[in-house]
Amino acid sequence: MANSWRISALADRHRALGSNLEDWNGMGTAWTYSGDLADQHEAIRTKAGLMDVSGLKKVHYVGPHAESLLNWATTRDVSKLYPGKSVYAAILNEDGKFIDDCIVYRTGPNAFMVVHGSGTGYERLVRSAQGRQVAVLFDDDLHDLSLQGPAAVDFLAEHVPGIRDLPYFHHLQTRLFGRPVTISRTGYTGERGYEIFCKAADAPFIWDTVLDKGAAFGIIPCAFTALDWLRVESYLLFFPYDNSEMYPFANEKAGDTLWELGLDFTVSPGKTEFCGAGEHFRLQGKERFKIFGVLVDSTEAANGGDPLWNDGKQVGVVTCGMVSRLTGRSMAIARLDVDYARPGAPLEVRGRIKARASAAELPFDDPEKKKRTAIG
Repeated sequence: MANSWRISALADRHRALGSNLEDWNGMGTAWTYSGDLADQHEAIRTKAGLMDVSGLKKVHYVGPHAESLLNWATTRDVSKLYPGKSVYAAILNEDGKFIDDCIVYRTGPNAFMVVHGSGTGYERLVRSAQGRQVAVLFDDDLHDLSLQGPAAVDFLAEHVPGIRDLPYFHHLQTRLFGRPVTISRTGYTGERGYEIFCKAADAPFIWDTVLDKGAAFGIIPCAFTALDWLRVESYLLFFPYDNSEMYPFANEKAGDTLWELGLDFTVSPGKTEFCGAGEHFRLQGKERFKIFGVLVDSTEAANGGDPLWNDGKQVGVVTCGMVSRLTGRSMAIARLDVDYARPGAPLEVRGRIKARASAAELPFDDPEKKKRTAIG
């Protein structure tokens, strides 16, 4: 847990489950438990799993200039958010390159909570807030417990009135087991799921009670690495592990465009004024690579960093791979040369494993997103 300066109130629970609490984002995080990751993946896909994702940076932006700050700093039209609504957004630098992603929650007329990833978006927003009428509060007392999977709504419906009516990317303030919480219909699994934001003092009680009362629903604790398996199937990127910070281009600064990452959808229609906008639009059609899927002809998973070849030359690199016990498929997210980012393009993995492969459209699971957006 070297370099960790943020403390999870659930650290003892994670250690009891076999975690060494590896550092992520400055917080000791349960990357793995002693149990089988395949069981955790299967629980979230078929029942539900509970994860501690409190290592995400949770920051409140409050004041008359909060909306304009977030409108300039992110790719979304934040003015369209109303209290109780949230949106997934990207943050770019002046070169039009991706530096972080986040979810922006509107909590009041002049109040927002932004849950940042592991990039530098928070630092950029703090610098940009100087001289404006906006207060910035980094909130490490707020913990984030993620309950994901098809049984999550059935379990919560027994304890939270109206939870079935909460739409995708909306949140509400309520009580769970008598403790005050904010429940958001969001997650990082591709399944219908909920994030439970609670005070640090309440996190152990809520964690224990969900696992105790949820056992009948098949709910089990799941470690952070299970998210890698889920994100491969559901096309969910993880900074910097899919980015040029990890896989640099020779003689170029780190940084990828939204066009290359397939995140151009995060730019609200008609929005042209935001940090990096000019370069973002100029770089359309100038992609050096594309994020794309790969199906591997193997019973093993490809590793991040495994090169992909075609006809004697390297044409890409795997960024994350997994094998699903549910489908029997070996799948991966990859950075592919543009000419090979097309369904069926023949490839060969030459890394930890050596196997034939082919390019495939993402996401592999639920391409129409019907599960995560289901009503009722």
